[in-house]
Amino acid sequence: MTQEFSHLDSKGQATMVDVSGKNITARKALASGKVILNQDTFKMLTDKKIPKGDVLATARIAGIMAAKRVGELIPLCHPLPVEHVSIEFILSKDLPGVEILATASITAKTGVEMEALTAVTVAALTVYDMCKAIEKGIVITDIKLLEKSGGKSGTWKRRDEK
Repeated sequence: MTQEFSHLDSKGQATMVDVSGKNITARKALASGKVILNQDTFKMLTDKKIPKGDVLATARIAGIMAAKRVGELIPLCHPLPVEHVSIEFILSKDLPGVEILATASITAKTGVEMEALTAVTVAALTVYDMCKAIEKGIVITDIKLLEKSGGKSGTWKRRDEK
């Protein structure tokens, strides 16, 4: 099956997709990512001993702020009036590190996948920034869309998740 790229015009030039003919529907997206730390940094994080302050509270605010600015950050994304963004952190001794889950929702003509993914990414970068003085080898990994709903294509869920 051949699929044409929606962000290219008939001449092969980049263009913003025209969503003017689409229906307004409730849309939601869930994305995740991981920040892997060494054991010492993870302990400092869980004990709230990171010198820069409350890492997860700061990362939550940064992720929410980023989701609201996707149209300014990614050239062909539509600027959306995001209605809700939530960020959840799961501390894992097994990583060791933090799994980040971001949910974004809106009632609009286009989806909020990029908002959820950007929220996760900026939250992860904020964790990195606040911990980098302690550890330089932090790894940000596995940023991905887990599911989305709404719009013409309906619901999609990643199959490789538990």
